[in-house]
Amino acid sequence: MFASLLFLSAIVADNSHLPPLIPWQGNSVSLLQQQGPLTTDFELSQGKASPNYADTMAFVDRLVAANPTQFQSQTIGYSNSNRAIKMLVASEQGFFEAGQMANSTKPTILIQAGIHAGEIDGKDAMFMLLRDIATGKRRDILKKVNILFIPILNVDGHERSSAFNRINQRGPAKMGFRTNANNLNLNRDYTKLDTPEVRSVLKVINDYNPNLYIDVHVTDGADYQYDVTYGYNPVFASESPAISDALDQYIKPVIDATLQKQGHIPGPLVFVMDKRDFKKGLAGWVATPRFSNGWGDLKSLPTILVENHSLKPYQQRVLGTYVFLDGAINALSQYSHELANAVKKEQEFVPDKLIVKRSYAKQADTISEFKGVEYTSSVSALSGQTEVKYLGKAYTYTDLPIYWQKQVERVVDVPQAFFVPPVYSDIIEKLKLHGVSVNKLKGANTQPLKLAKVLDYSFDKAPFEGRFRVSASFDYVPAINVDLDGWYQVNTQQKAGELAVHLLHPEAPDSFFAWGEFNTIFQRTEYMENYALIPYARKMLKDNPKLALEFDKKLKDKAFAHDANARLNWLYSHTPFYDEAYLKYPILMSYEQVAVIPDQKDKEI
Repeated sequence: MFASLLFLSAIVADNSHLPPLIPWQGNSVSLLQQQGPLTTDFELSQGKASPNYADTMAFVDRLVAANPTQFQSQTIGYSNSNRAIKMLVASEQGFFEAGQMANSTKPTILIQAGIHAGEIDGKDAMFMLLRDIATGKRRDILKKVNILFIPILNVDGHERSSAFNRINQRGPAKMGFRTNANNLNLNRDYTKLDTPEVRSVLKVINDYNPNLYIDVHVTDGADYQYDVTYGYNPVFASESPAISDALDQYIKPVIDATLQKQGHIPGPLVFVMDKRDFKKGLAGWVATPRFSNGWGDLKSLPTILVENHSLKPYQQRVLGTYVFLDGAINALSQYSHELANAVKKEQEFVPDKLIVKRSYAKQADTISEFKGVEYTSSVSALSGQTEVKYLGKAYTYTDLPIYWQKQVERVVDVPQAFFVPPVYSDIIEKLKLHGVSVNKLKGANTQPLKLAKVLDYSFDKAPFEGRFRVSASFDYVPAINVDLDGWYQVNTQQKAGELAVHLLHPEAPDSFFAWGEFNTIFQRTEYMENYALIPYARKMLKDNPKLALEFDKKLKDKAFAHDANARLNWLYSHTPFYDEAYLKYPILMSYEQVAVIPDQKDKEI
């Protein structure tokens, strides 16, 4: 059995290529249990290793067996390799089903580990915490919250295990792979929903409606003193600013104080503008909805992304995660009403305009103090450029520039409603998984509609997450004589309204359109023969002097005039034989006031 391998130091990858460590001995070391009931494999390995899938699931069963009145294991889905994705539900009263938990007076926290399977700190940290609940050491926890815990989301990537999966990460001894069995990154799938793993998570969120969602990762990037960094979209760039403000005011101070008391250094979720020159400043990232925390921001679901520092030893990171989660539970218990009020405020408000694309500001803000690490710079004979060497000595930067993604690149008007043709049943199913209310229509259309016509477009030159993404510019024109009977209406004035706009508006970078769900509109499947087109076009121009004048104007463009195919295609596009669906986004929009339908998954109207 995995747990019996107490000599794991022999198989730990050589870390001599990594920067030297700043010595650490936090109070949280006292949380470790070396011998006793439900000692974890992580603890038995002296903080060096994490159990494989089979042993992980066996430990889940042991936890439930030790506390069956308060713990239950549920299968929330299956990977494409048919591995079960398990969730442990913990409740003081034994409220394990979503309907029961909805009647609980306690808030519910959803903790997710292993979305990137090599970044598995959350699994071993929560196993320790759940063990402490089961053995009576932490009876206080379930008096405060209900817990939903997914120990491994990327179960297939977890089993693609190696000591050599992450070159800049100190442990565990063997770690899983970043992507799933289909080589898809689950934390890029929150809008397109290609993976069974993320679809399973969204179903849990729809069913249980958690009050706080925590997604545990490990960083890439630069060296610094912080061992636990975390964040969420900042107030000034959030689509749920009231929630971000509540997280700032109520949740973050409790978490930070808890970490500091136990000897950990909490830090902001930021990146480095130039990894070879730290003094050029930090990059303040704003997550888009393809990411868990960006999706949560649009969903009005308080979501925290944890990024433990990859260069810190595995034991330190796991202990830091335990303390972080303990602090988050305390904070949620104390301030659940304040957080719930912020959620309600955001769910009731959908703006007239929505920012769908941002870039880094040209003018920097400053961060007054940043706990960095000393480094030297020199030209590498291998790379031929200046590279850094971290020295393992603390260095505090003052007034360091930080460039947030404050620059607004694209804003769209928010329609009152979108209208989806019934042939796109897969889109309807995805909308429902997103928690977006969808209504099936009966009868004739009685409102003016807009159609988005593609003017210019380009496909990415290489696939990204299994898709050839597309970007386009559009002209919005009236949609004439559309029979909406059997179509689906998605009103934007609903709890998930802002998310619906990001999913359905073709100019949003993480929309279904941008991810290539509608690439068939770029195909022409009927063509003309010149011997038939030319006589038809001659008569068409004769009968339509206005069109003939427009054609004459086009001929003043020399490039057009000397391009026979362009001339014939232009004429063909003005005949009734032309494919009316070509380069036309099939989802229609209405900007007129429409009746607001109460939130529900599906309704016939």
